[in-house]
Formats: sequence, C-alpha cells, structure tokens
Amino acid sequence: MSRSIKKGPYVDPRLMAKVMKMIEKSEKKIIKTWARDCDIPPEFVGFTFAVHNGKEFTPVYVTEQMVGHKLGEFSWTTKFKGHGGKMADSQAKGAVASGPPASAPAAPAKAK
Repeated sequence: MSRSIKKGPYVDPRLMAKVMKMIEKSEKKIIKTWARDCDIPPEFVGFTFAVHNGKEFTPVYVTEQMVGHKLGEFSWTTKFKGHGGKMADSQAKGAVASGPPASAPAAPAKAK
C-alpha cells in the first residue's frame, strides 16, 4: 500500500542527517542502514548504502533513476535459485545424457 500524497515521502531522519554530514565534509563512505522503507530523495544520489536484507548487507549505489523508490527495492530478501518442477529436471537430465557433441572424424590422408 502506498503512502498518502498529503504526508509526502518518508525519509529516515537519521539517514538523512548522515548524508547531510557527508555532503558538508565532501566525503563518500558506505552508509550502513536497516531502513529499507526509506524513500530515496535527490540528496542520496551518488552515495552507496549497505542495506540490510535480513541476513547480510547489500551495497546499493543510488542513481538518479532510483529517486522516489524505496531502499529495500534494491536489496532482495530472497535469492532466486531457478524455476523447478518436472520439466526443469528432465531438461537437466537430457543435457547430461546427450553430452557434448562429438567432433567429426578426421579425413584419411591421401596416398601419393
């Protein structure tokens, strides 16, 4: 569910303060955060955030196209392992059984 337009975007105040301090000092360090629900304002562009996904911190470099989105959208909480099912199993077995294509036999040398 989206946030009310009347309220405006939610930006974590601690995170915003850290970014503003870094802008004042003109330094770029990775900022560790658990605030996945934080909207990305234009001030965050060019910074790298280590966003917690529940297990580890994923580095997220913020670009202009990310403004307006949430930090959590760029740090997946699940790892895609592939589609499963009978079809995937049979295709995997078929690829192993057929093996690599055999090379063509060499032509016999002509006698002079």
